[in-house]
Amino acid sequence: MIRVGIVGYGTIGKRIADAIAAQDDMKIVGVLKTSPDYEAKVAVGRGFALYTLPDRVDKFKKAGIEPAGVIEDLIKASDIIIDATPEDVGRENKEKYYQRFDKPVIFQGGEDADVAEVSFNALANYEEARGRRYVRVVSCNTTGITRVLSALMLNGVGVRKARVFIARRGADPKEHKKGPINDVVPNPATVPSHHGPDVQTVLKNVDIVTMAVAVPVTIMHMHMAYLELDSTYSRDAVLEAFAKTPRIFLADVGLGFQSLAQIIEYARDLGRPRADFPEVALFRDSVTVRGNELYLMYGVHQESIVVPENVDAVRAIFGTLPKWNSIEKTDRTLKLFTEGKVYAR
Repeated sequence: MIRVGIVGYGTIGKRIADAIAAQDDMKIVGVLKTSPDYEAKVAVGRGFALYTLPDRVDKFKKAGIEPAGVIEDLIKASDIIIDATPEDVGRENKEKYYQRFDKPVIFQGGEDADVAEVSFNALANYEEARGRRYVRVVSCNTTGITRVLSALMLNGVGVRKARVFIARRGADPKEHKKGPINDVVPNPATVPSHHGPDVQTVLKNVDIVTMAVAVPVTIMHMHMAYLELDSTYSRDAVLEAFAKTPRIFLADVGLGFQSLAQIIEYARDLGRPRADFPEVALFRDSVTVRGNELYLMYGVHQESIVVPENVDAVRAIFGTLPKWNSIEKTDRTLKLFTEGKVYAR
């Protein structure tokens, strides 16, 4: 049983905590919050031991929450830490706390790649994380791109180059002070956006260029991709590659999937917690093959797509399960779509 401590219990951290708690080979030691807000009360209500920073203990006690300890206590009690704090805070935590302890740490994609020894995506480079002390699960957009490219490569469809255009959500649903209101913002105006170089931290040799804009929505990102393949493939062969690959969902316009909002509505109808959609939502109708050129569009749910990756990263670091066994176990415990997926290569 791997004892997991989670530092940060916000948009990503609370989802990771629930996912870890669903595993029979892992146990949540506790979660760390810096503010005694409603999410702290949710954590307590879910039975998670709540930790905080040394200078925040009195603040929690005044709010009627008795912390189980401080961050050092959480690290000592854990076999591994998952840092799910906001951008740049993970690096600060590494320098201030983690380096004093001989414990592995998983960071999130908001941190620069050099915070860790390896950037991680389960489909692409599961084995590279074994025995590492610092691992970084790449960002939501990078995860989406890497899954799409890996789906093709794992099924014998070579990719010579990738050009991906991203319409990024302006903010997460709860971020009431962020994001464009009535605007489309180059994010950034320079080319490439950071996503392409980030993909190359996982898929080292892929020729990729990305461009991104931020748009006034909160539900999901939309990617529009042009891929040059290494040969001519039929559309059926490409669709079969996507259909067989875990964590990719083919959405059909004929079944009512005409927008990203309908993907999220589907998650609600399925009764998924928080209406999460950890799979890449690939619009089947968008998949177009012209010679060796492939065009497609897909949605990336920024709040949940990296959650299964964090679970697999824990097993990858400790080497407790081979790649495909871990991916399948994670998908089944999180009730992702598994029908027709191939979990052995």
